[in-house]
Amino acid sequence: MEPGIAAGNPATAAAGAEILGAGGNAADAAVAASLASCVAETVMTGLLGGGFAIYWDAASRTARNLDCFCAVPSGEGAELVELEVPFGEELVHYAIGAASFAVPGVPAGLGALHTEFGRLPWRQVFEPALRLARVGVPMTPAQASCLAMLAPVMTMDAGARIYAPRDTLLQAGELLRQPGIEKALALLASEGAASAYTGSLAQSILSLMRGRGGAVTADDLAAYVARWSDPVDVEYAGSTLLTRGGLAGLPELLPVLPVLRGLSETERVLALLPVLEATGAETHTTNVSVVDTEGNACVITTSLGLGSGDFLPGLDLHLNSMLGEVDLIVGDLVPGERMSSMMAPTLAFDDGGLALALGAAGGTRLRTALALVLAGVLDEGLAPQAAVDRPRFHVTGTVVNAEGGVDEAALDQLEADGRAVRRWPGLHHYFGGVSVVTRGGAAGDPRRSGSAALLPGG
Repeated sequence: MEPGIAAGNPATAAAGAEILGAGGNAADAAVAASLASCVAETVMTGLLGGGFAIYWDAASRTARNLDCFCAVPSGEGAELVELEVPFGEELVHYAIGAASFAVPGVPAGLGALHTEFGRLPWRQVFEPALRLARVGVPMTPAQASCLAMLAPVMTMDAGARIYAPRDTLLQAGELLRQPGIEKALALLASEGAASAYTGSLAQSILSLMRGRGGAVTADDLAAYVARWSDPVDVEYAGSTLLTRGGLAGLPELLPVLPVLRGLSETERVLALLPVLEATGAETHTTNVSVVDTEGNACVITTSLGLGSGDFLPGLDLHLNSMLGEVDLIVGDLVPGERMSSMMAPTLAFDDGGLALALGAAGGTRLRTALALVLAGVLDEGLAPQAAVDRPRFHVTGTVVNAEGGVDEAALDQLEADGRAVRRWPGLHHYFGGVSVVTRGGAAGDPRRSGSAALLPGG
């Protein structure tokens, strides 16, 4: 399997590729790309968010899951601010404000990933992200489109200066400048991941919490650790998949997916739709998938939620809003415990070894996006980019949402059966963003202006 990387932004993918080219392994490249995503994709993710990863160590032939998702704080927060965000005709409910900020996990996760598996010096994997923060990053069409939808939140506080520098929202091709993030990255590079929990970044977080009524305390930050665990394995389409449980429910979904190879497009849509109906959250998310020259693989998915609308002064870091993501509130919120998540970084193996590394962004659509791409590659034999590009469909309540290009005969049949069908005009980032590396190539998702590349040396 050739080394390669797929990510949600060209700058993110380039950062990981640079580190692979400098002799880094999959862990180094994943950390570098994730740090770059926290500069290039701040409409989708950030250093003060949470995530999950899976790592395959080719030498020991073992895989481990990494939980660096957000934890429930112990303090008493102020009132949450309720709002609705339109995604086309779909309204998604959120709550924001400093009280929506949960204990962040991304710094701890990147630190744990590098400590356990990294090869290059910690400071070196920061270099691409530091450079992006210093010079700025061109806004991609997907980032600009998402920013336009999220403007009421993204332009709060320091966000007005960052995303609407001349009182006009940044457009595709314009430079996104966040000079404070260079300072934040420099602190992490110097102090290590602990900066966000007991060091300089932690002090900035706690100062904001005191000033704006957040619930995260010094004890919450100091107690946070990233957690390693064994992945869940499931058989699908002649392959063994390693993933995680959680709200996405992939271990439960994959065994009941119908066999699709040989079906017409109409038959395929009608067979899949009944088993794909589900719920979930984390709309604003990104993913990195990496395979290195030695066959190691890493997939990491991170998110800020919507973002709270609060930024660390002087550091341009947006706080997560996980406590306001209504679909993540499953049961009681217990201080210190992890919140629930849809994220499901996944690896697939066949008789020849590692065959696929993928993950997805997209909240309620994340599960659907993963299942459709996995089915396309592993069952139907599609090339990875064809599987990622193929128009998607997703059910919300009684409505079937379908991208332009989904089989019309199937949609007509659904309407004849009494289902409501909402036809979207084309591909849309609402339907998630998949990043995948396979033996047959790598693919980034055009819905999120994703990017992918195979590197020489495999």
